[in-house]
Amino acid sequence: MLNQKEVCEKFEAEFIPCLEPEKLGLAIKTIGQLPVNGLRHKAENGTCGWYIWCGEEMSQYADFFKPLHVNHINEYLPEVEQYLVLPPEYRFLITDGCEDVWHDLSIINM
Repeated sequence: MLNQKEVCEKFEAEFIPCLEPEKLGLAIKTIGQLPVNGLRHKAENGTCGWYIWCGEEMSQYADFFKPLHVNHINEYLPEVEQYLVLPPEYRFLITDGCEDVWHDLSIINM
């Protein structure tokens, strides 16, 4: 597993870490499904902008994501911590030894 700086180097992305007191959105009820997905909006209102869910589909229900302090992500999905320094408008998908990371401009309009 790469460290956070190595992830940014690998994907030629700016290193934008989450701050300790910030929160992310985690779909806790989906943990255990594959793939693991994440997308990052701009940080605002005490959030780092990350939304993380497991499985094929992201639900549109308002209660799908639960707020979680960034420093607690290792208790739920330790494999995603390395990606949390990717900048806004980035996404990742990880499953069974495969990873896909990309810059997604459509996040601006979500």
